[in-house]
Amino acid sequence: MVNILLVCNAGMSTSILVEKMKKAAAEKGIEAKIWALSSVEAKKTKEEVDVVLVAPQLKFAAKDIQNSFKDKPLGVIDMRIYGTIDGVGALEQAVNLIK
Repeated sequence: MVNILLVCNAGMSTSILVEKMKKAAAEKGIEAKIWALSSVEAKKTKEEVDVVLVAPQLKFAAKDIQNSFKDKPLGVIDMRIYGTIDGVGALEQAVNLIK
């Protein structure tokens, strides 16, 4: 099971991307928990996290967010992937960060 946390401004703008990532994971046979939180909620989460993806509009805060997940891989979601709500692309980005 891979636990993928997406971080955005209010925890809502990534909800469609989360659903598309879940669908892509199921189609690829990847067992995954994928969810989104605001940056404030993410810093307080006690959930098990394997990789963190940050929405492009929070690129400026990525270093601060990384401090809350020191030993976990973190990446900013590619703008094209985010803008086109590409669930497969976002899932691949997350999986590649774990490798």
